[in-house]
Amino acid sequence: MFLKRAVCEIFTESLLDYRDKGAYLLHAFVLMPEHFHLLLTPVNASLERAIMYVKGGSARRIGVKLDFKLPVWQRGFSDHRIRDLQDYKLHFEYIGQNPVIRGLVSTADEYAWSSASGRFELDDPPQGLKPLGLLQSIGTAEAVP
Repeated sequence: MFLKRAVCEIFTESLLDYRDKGAYLLHAFVLMPEHFHLLLTPVNASLERAIMYVKGGSARRIGVKLDFKLPVWQRGFSDHRIRDLQDYKLHFEYIGQNPVIRGLVSTADEYAWSSASGRFELDDPPQGLKPLGLLQSIGTAEAVP
């Protein structure tokens, strides 16, 4: 899907437009040739609604601007709930390094369609992420002898 510059431009424009309208906070993203990764925080809506804005909004714009009639996206999506600051940093780094890992560029900042390029305004990490050390006691309770 993201092999053509025009599609990347339209998707990125749509992604940033919905962020600017307050649908979500955008922390990181990357457009790979056949998929994309996002690190976002929904605002005043569910995650499903935020993804509807991303996928539906970009599909509509791609269809209009490029006269594309077929479905743009597969149904559904995969998600991961960020648990703590370490988890956030891990996913943030993974998103930025994805093009490097795939051999598309030598360094993350070389890849134009990534937040790691430094070309795009991003939102700060969500407030309230706990350092891992504070969460280690949370989980399944141990049996009392």
